[in-house]
Amino acid sequence: MAFSKKQKSKMLSDYETWLGKSQAVFMLEYKKMTMKDIDAFRAKVRETGSEAHVVKNTLMQLAMTNAGYKDVTKAEGTLLVGFAYSDAPALAKVFAEASKNSETFKLRGGYLDKQLLGVEQVTALADLPPLPVMRATLLGVLQAPASKLVRTLAEPARSLASVVKAYSDQGAAQAA
Repeated sequence: MAFSKKQKSKMLSDYETWLGKSQAVFMLEYKKMTMKDIDAFRAKVRETGSEAHVVKNTLMQLAMTNAGYKDVTKAEGTLLVGFAYSDAPALAKVFAEASKNSETFKLRGGYLDKQLLGVEQVTALADLPPLPVMRATLLGVLQAPASKLVRTLAEPARSLASVVKAYSDQGAAQAA
């Protein structure tokens, strides 16, 4: 389908807007997909707070160059591009799972903070735990020394209390 110059400039503007808002961009080549499959995939992408769009390759390359992306490679095939607005590993996980479980999808790589990522790097990013889990782990690491210090300081008082309790129980047993 041929697009007019006005339509192409609108698409280019949309691509640049999406690129400007996103932390990461992932690309997936697809073949023989129905609209139902694409809609199901987009629903999974939306759950991560991201978007996925079918793009015109040449316009996407131009938008990426205009937005300052480094090492913009020539895109080939029919591409579905995901724009991660908040949680890049979650979107990478959706793209990696889609390419793993299907012959119709092939992961092409992506960009994180405008730096080119290969397929292996995208799958490594997908293997990271979700952001809330990473925050909880970091918080646990930061709190561990403080909680050990509190336990160490409280231990002598706890030991003294157990000794006093033992003597009081012993005295009550002798009185009875």
